[in-house]
Amino acid sequence: MNEPRSLHGLPEVVRIRVVGLAADALEGLSPDTVPPTVRPVMRFARQRRARRAGTQIATALVDDTFRERIAAQVRPGYVELLAAVEQGTPTAVDPVDVAAVAFLVRPPGWQEALTAAVDRVERETAASALDEAATERLRQQLEESRAETVTVRARLREQLASVKTENTDLRRKLAAERSRAKEAVARTDAATTALESSREESRAALADARAESRRLRHRVEGVEERARSDRTSGREDRVSEAVRARLLLDTLLSAAQGLRRELALPPVDVLPADTVATAVHAQAGETGETGETGEAPVRARADTDPSLLEQLLALPRAHLLVDGYNVTKNGWSGMPLDAQRARLVRELAPVAARSGAEITVVFDGADISARPVVAPRGVRVIFSPADISADDVLRDLTRAEPVGRPVVVVSSDREIREAVVVAGARSLPSATLLALLARV
Repeated sequence: MNEPRSLHGLPEVVRIRVVGLAADALEGLSPDTVPPTVRPVMRFARQRRARRAGTQIATALVDDTFRERIAAQVRPGYVELLAAVEQGTPTAVDPVDVAAVAFLVRPPGWQEALTAAVDRVERETAASALDEAATERLRQQLEESRAETVTVRARLREQLASVKTENTDLRRKLAAERSRAKEAVARTDAATTALESSREESRAALADARAESRRLRHRVEGVEERARSDRTSGREDRVSEAVRARLLLDTLLSAAQGLRRELALPPVDVLPADTVATAVHAQAGETGETGETGEAPVRARADTDPSLLEQLLALPRAHLLVDGYNVTKNGWSGMPLDAQRARLVRELAPVAARSGAEITVVFDGADISARPVVAPRGVRVIFSPADISADDVLRDLTRAEPVGRPVVVVSSDREIREAVVVAGARSLPSATLLALLARV
């Protein structure tokens, strides 16, 4: 029995078909069952794999184990063709498909079927080449005829254009003479009309100016009279308002003095700022950041201190927004992406239960076919649409929150951190959340 024909020994159209079938079959395999060189290809869109990674797929098909896994995915779609190959019966299927399926699946009798199909492909290719040569000769003759026709048409167009140009020049000169004659007559008529109109307008303007002068004189006299009246009434109103304001102020002072005597209020010894300072010192003492004497800490907590994140989540109605892949790739980059997502969501559950804060995790949703639909209680999981990044979703979530609500965004992406701070949120790096999860 002859040795199996190699992929590089097949005609080009058959090699392309083999790579296309293998690229489509990758959809049904898991990443850990394919060679390492092919794993990055699985992230490509299905229709782009063969075009962008055909060389990697063709090289990996040398591995019989990988080829057999591909064959298991291809076999269900070509049951009738494979049965015909095994029985050695002719088939009307395209010889390119017969050769590609026989090479990948290799049923009994596949070598004979592959050889026969390749021979048919080569014969059809040779016949197609002859047809293409004849077609090319006819195409050249057609192009020459078209070029000659274009030349004749161009010559006729030039002659027609010359006649049209002469005709246009004559029409333009005739129209210019007619226009000049009409303009001369129109200018004479317009000058006569303008002179009469100017005289009428001058007389009407003089009459209007005299009438306006009389109206303005009467109006100035009325304004002066109203001004004198307003000055007199204004002084009286100001005196009356001052008396009422003083009377109201004396009444309020008397009422306040009487209320203080009735309630017997003690002197003010503690100001509101003192209570806030006491609460801050007490909270610092509970978290272990004060000295033995209970004094306030000498410095503020760093952004990477998990205690700072705990304090922010303890605020009423706090909302924690997490840049999912930014956190997981900083903490567990060696794990597959689905395992990273599952671990982050799982470890955030106790944080939500203990703090009572609202937690939302945002992942990039591009090129993800299987998405978790159930999240732990208190944790919301959002996958961005294929044409929108997780960064844009985080910005939208931040802008949607009302002013004054405690919002904390966890990401080490500089652009996201700057954008959410402008929107009024607090930004912390991914290392802070990872440190908090390690303590839970």
